Amino acid sequence: MLLDKKIAVIYGAGGAIGGAVARALAHEGARVFLTSHTVSTVDRLAEEITNAGGLAETAQVDALDEQAVEAQLDDVIATAGAIDISFNAVGFQEIQGVPLTDLSVEDFALPIAGWTRTVFLTGRAAARHMSRQGSGVILTINAPAGNEALAGGFAAASAAVGALSRTLASEVGPRGVRVLCLQPNAVPESAALRRSASQHAEGRGADLESLLTSMKRETLLHRLPTLEEVGRVAAFMASDRAGAMTGTVVKLNCGSLVD
Repeated sequence: MLLDKKIAVIYGAGGAIGGAVARALAHEGARVFLTSHTVSTVDRLAEEITNAGGLAETAQVDALDEQAVEAQLDDVIATAGAIDISFNAVGFQEIQGVPLTDLSVEDFALPIAGWTRTVFLTGRAAARHMSRQGSGVILTINAPAGNEALAGGFAAASAAVGALSRTLASEVGPRGVRVLCLQPNAVPESAALRRSASQHAEGRGADLESLLTSMKRETLLHRLPTLEEVGRVAAFMASDRAGAMTGTVVKLNCGSLVD
């Protein structure tokens, strides 16, 4: 298995992407510590993983609270002895599809302040522990919006998460810690994606299914990535087989953008 005996912490594990990555890491042998603002959602996921033969534990953590993040990670270290993988999939109910000229400052700042805060807090906490042990992988996630001119504050937030990931990678790389940013363009199975895509569709005077169909046609594969694919890529990136990769964006976009 790719991640045999590795210790992983997933923030926002109750969401679609967080859950998919948790399942994939556990399938590859990692012991996963699942956190969420609502612990009942991750309790169900932990039961599913355990029934499949994996190892999973849960905790209620507000990933915007500095003390809560630090305390939970200290507990993981005390229990498991290390942290090898950290993945932040925390989502927000941000406003998308509204032009900047029509957006309130609060709605503009919400995704930027919230998203960067949680990625910073969880990434910093993991980086401190991993730097001391001389190894580890920190995974973040953002959207192609950071390189696009999309309405709202989400694009700015996506760009900020990418910049934060690169900066952290440069700082902890000499200590044996890798930082990678996963970037799917859209995952239709995710309720959060469908909500945000609906906002953009409404802003364009279209419906959600028409927008998703258009997005599929614009990719080289004429489809969009699946949750299972996101999980599998995350597991590979967290493994030693991707040991030469850090400080980069891992694009899971089915060819919507060609470098």
